[in-house]
Amino acid sequence: CLWTLAAILKETLKDAPVPAAGILKKLLAPLDAVLEGFYNAILLHHFDSHHYTSPYSEATNNLISFIDLLEALVASRIELELPLRCQRILFLKVSYVLNVISSSIPYVIKKKFILLLKKCVLYKSREDAKSGSLFLGTPSLCEDMLALSNAVLQVVNLTWLNQIPLSGKSSSFGSSEAAPGHDSQSGSDQTVLRALSLVVLKALEFKIHNSATEAEIK
Repeated sequence: CLWTLAAILKETLKDAPVPAAGILKKLLAPLDAVLEGFYNAILLHHFDSHHYTSPYSEATNNLISFIDLLEALVASRIELELPLRCQRILFLKVSYVLNVISSSIPYVIKKKFILLLKKCVLYKSREDAKSGSLFLGTPSLCEDMLALSNAVLQVVNLTWLNQIPLSGKSSSFGSSEAAPGHDSQSGSDQTVLRALSLVVLKALEFKIHNSATEAEIK
């Protein structure tokens, strides 16, 4: 079901914006509360349980399908202005995702979530991509990005980054120790390192651009 819904969303987004918006509204409006409830339930789950110890388990595969659906919802959020909370849920409740990333869940899940956050901060709608403008045409999208930026900066200000592994082995963001048998460069996942750095920098940039006072910026 998750895979089918994500596939329909992705295909619909290839259409012209006006008909796509109508189709997605019909499709997602009845599922709006359901998807938010599902987001809350699945991401507040205890990921330390034995169901998630293997990257090949059914539970892990289901979670990967859910991340693919979230990615499609994020794309629809940027592309189309619809009054649907399920499109905004990742922005407004990103703390759930940040908690999952720092849990003991398999590395493949952490990496997918980190790359999804990167897409959130880098996504541009068709219009933005053409104009090359800095970002965000609508006030509600600006509000969503500010909520995401605040949550990211809040955890980064604590010890969150130190808990993020940079490979399936032992190296981590806050550690200079290499995985056994590797030097420090080859032991870490450069894709994840770049993605995490971009998420933090973009959150900081957006917060600065939308801060009212000099004290807030500092």
